[in-house]
Amino acid sequence: MAKVNPIRRAEIGREKRARTRAELVAAANSLFAKQAVESVTVDDVVREAGVAKGTFYVHFDGLDALTAAVAEELVQSFDEMLQADRLSLDDPALRIAFGCTSFIDKALNDPRWASLVARMAAATPKGGELLRSRLFEDLQQFSKSFPDAGASAELNLEIVVGIMLQLMRALGERMLSSLHRDAAISAILRAIGLNARQVKSVLARLPGPADGAVPDGPRPPKSRRPGAASSAA
Repeated sequence: MAKVNPIRRAEIGREKRARTRAELVAAANSLFAKQAVESVTVDDVVREAGVAKGTFYVHFDGLDALTAAVAEELVQSFDEMLQADRLSLDDPALRIAFGCTSFIDKALNDPRWASLVARMAAATPKGGELLRSRLFEDLQQFSKSFPDAGASAELNLEIVVGIMLQLMRALGERMLSSLHRDAAISAILRAIGLNARQVKSVLARLPGPADGAVPDGPRPPKSRRPGAASSAA
């Protein structure tokens, strides 16, 4: 009898578990697209994925954990789309506004997505670490560019995340519309220390929905003149 390499056997096991977990996440995502998140059951998920019910609990403690995994995957994929545009910006205030605006626009287009993001935050408080790290990097640069703004990058991180999560909940419940878009970004920028003139400068350099439509994803910011970041200070 041929011997099976124990290292390879372990790798095969890990690959199989990863595939099964991905199938459960994909099944939940498919179900969430067709019906209310609250109406989906574990039985629905395992039926959609074609796995045994016991297999579900090998990978997830319950539906909240699965919902968080679905939302994390959706947010990660959207975040990847933003990076080229985000990294093209030198002004940290514009970076922050651009990222927040892009997420708000996505939520306006897809309230289900917004609800999942909000539920992810509730189910896994430490979820979205990559997004938090990107935002914290921008806030650290913001603190250096605007030393008189006041609060530390650490406090501003919690302020921005808190506002954005509340916006995701409200947008997911369709309590807000595209009419609130600029006001929401203004509130975030004012909360981290910019004055009215500085906020106006940042908003002027943000892309806006064309013909009143809500954009379906990230849009590159408007071109800006050299030194625009410092002139807003």
